[in-house]
Amino acid sequence: MLTFIGLGLYDERSITVEGREAVRDADRVYAEFYTSKLLGTTVEELESAHGVTIDVRIRAGVEQQPEDILEAAEREDIAFLTAGDTMISTTHVDLRLRAHDRGIETRVIHGVTAQTAASALTGLQNYRFGKATTLPFPYAHGAEGLPASVTETIADNRADGLHTVVYLDIKADRDEYMSADVGAELLAEAYPDLVGVVVARAGSPDPLVAAGTMTELAERSFGDPLHLLVIPGECHLLEADALVELAGADRGTLDIV
Repeated sequence: MLTFIGLGLYDERSITVEGREAVRDADRVYAEFYTSKLLGTTVEELESAHGVTIDVRIRAGVEQQPEDILEAAEREDIAFLTAGDTMISTTHVDLRLRAHDRGIETRVIHGVTAQTAASALTGLQNYRFGKATTLPFPYAHGAEGLPASVTETIADNRADGLHTVVYLDIKADRDEYMSADVGAELLAEAYPDLVGVVVARAGSPDPLVAAGTMTELAERSFGDPLHLLVIPGECHLLEADALVELAGADRGTLDIV
């Protein structure tokens, strides 16, 4: 059995009860933190909280050399841990399919995702979000200006009146996390007056939600990571009320329908 378990968003307590029980019942526990990390805890604290030893794998050890994980799952109950929800924005569907090819039973135990947390914290309705995009560090995409993947996603969602989640680049293996002010500064080059909403430290005891134009957000500091940006589309009256009350938005800057 190979069980994929989402750890949630922040620390060793963010996992669901079902996930916690599955971790404790597993014969072996593997994890990867190259796609994201739980910034409110450490591997050692996770091990202590759940009474297990965790074998942390780098990207190559999961995507290119997963044989020992699969061989173990043929004989034992294996838990595979990731931050957030285990199959969201990761490549682990490939690992699950490899397991199925070998006749290994799999299951998925979900955790909270950044997108659902952003919807809850901002008051924007989850079903009114369009396609998400990721804003990379400039050195990571190697081109001038914003990548087309970002501008086209924003343009398409705005044309349909939908909200956009802009994930900010993470280089977890280097402990490098794009902050919202840096992301806003990059976006302000093309969209200086576009309204954005910062969501910082979702899932932690001190989340922060703050709205403003990209130019305004670029001048502010939002504290410790992780951060993301939400670009509101057309807002229902209740959504607008939430952004004003919860994020300090200027009602006059919102597109209210």
